Amino acid sequence: MTDSNILTQIDAHIQQNTDYWLAQLARLCAQPSISAQNIGIQETAELVATLLREQGYHAEIMPSDGYPVIYGEGGAGEKTLLLYLHYDVQPPEPLELWESPPFEMTRRGDLFYARGISDDKGHIISRLAALAAVRDVLGELPCRVKFIIEGEEEVGSPNMPTFIWQHKEKLAADACIWEFGGVDYNGTPMQSLGMRGICYTELSVQTATMDAHSGLGGSIFPNAAWRLVWALNSLKDENEHILIPGFYENVRLPSALDLELLAKLPDYAAQLKQNYGLASFLKGIAGGLELKQTAVFAPTCTICGLTAGYQGAGVKTVLPAKASAKVDFRLVPDQSPEEIATKLRAHLDTQGFNDVEVKLLGGGRPAKVPPDHPFVQLANETAVAVYGKEPLVEPMVGGSGPNYPFIHVLGLPVVSAGIGYPGSQVHAPNENMRLDYYLLGTRHTAYIIEGFARMA
Repeated sequence: MTDSNILTQIDAHIQQNTDYWLAQLARLCAQPSISAQNIGIQETAELVATLLREQGYHAEIMPSDGYPVIYGEGGAGEKTLLLYLHYDVQPPEPLELWESPPFEMTRRGDLFYARGISDDKGHIISRLAALAAVRDVLGELPCRVKFIIEGEEEVGSPNMPTFIWQHKEKLAADACIWEFGGVDYNGTPMQSLGMRGICYTELSVQTATMDAHSGLGGSIFPNAAWRLVWALNSLKDENEHILIPGFYENVRLPSALDLELLAKLPDYAAQLKQNYGLASFLKGIAGGLELKQTAVFAPTCTICGLTAGYQGAGVKTVLPAKASAKVDFRLVPDQSPEEIATKLRAHLDTQGFNDVEVKLLGGGRPAKVPPDHPFVQLANETAVAVYGKEPLVEPMVGGSGPNYPFIHVLGLPVVSAGIGYPGSQVHAPNENMRLDYYLLGTRHTAYIIEGFARMA
């Protein structure tokens, strides 16, 4: 059992060093790192490595098949804890909606604003602050710690599975804390044990070498926009059933324990409707367990964007020669992105759309951790110690990330702990971090680190 005096000292260290770590966060947020546009990636990788070295960790910038990955390590002991994080951020646009510069950390009361301040630069700093508190209170880190901090998470981590395979001995560990975590609308800590997979594709078609006057070609030229719309229409019916043959054949239904955990989660139906201005949910679902189960254990087919012809102000009577759409498929156990991409191609060919090109832009398999794993129990118990209430355990979340190779290649239990909250506006203008949740998330991380070293 932990000496309560040790935890009290850890709490005091975190509180006393808040200003220092906020200054480091401002330093990190000031450096743009937009992976979608390849802006500031190398500079940020170097800065993150510098931050690790300044804290006494070995750090190296490792090449991948895409952007560089920072590997760090330090401490000693029989057990090894792996911290997965990412240094890239979403594009800040639309810039006109920001109330302060996106790459300049701005404080308004106890809220701090900047692109990436929650997702995920705030978590990088929070982890370092937690480790510093444990190290300084105990005199040394009680376990070995490894960092893997990538620069492609915001574009789907396309090269992370290969990187893990290539360096699985170097990355060997006993457990992993993931890159996110935080609380729900009521300030209750959340424990997320799994993520859906994703198959992110671009469908495109070209019917002519250039756009044409719609009066000239409207009756006699093929229209790329219509061609694409008809192809998209073949993917899903009006009842939200995905029509690709074999799409559902590998879907594994949630277990009885999954459903039990979902049933304990709050019903956010009314809040979701209010926040997003929704009149209703798909398929007439009212809420409750059906909504919670469908939201994370049902695979999806989503049109994320459409491009064709003229979309500016005023009139331009044009028949488009090219059209494209971004389409993502959120996957559940035991689907894979390669399987879905192959079935999508076969479906389009069978439907006569062999002229529609399919590009696989990114993908990752779904994965989840057993809720009864001892490391999960440690994360939950320490959450109670920090937040004063039992965490809500999500067996799966609707989003996606590269957790599959961590769970199934490195063989690690993966838990969440962090600084996020529903109002942080990640990926949107005015992304922010609340000071109280930063401190709570940092304490929770520190408690996990301290307890992990003592686990049997």
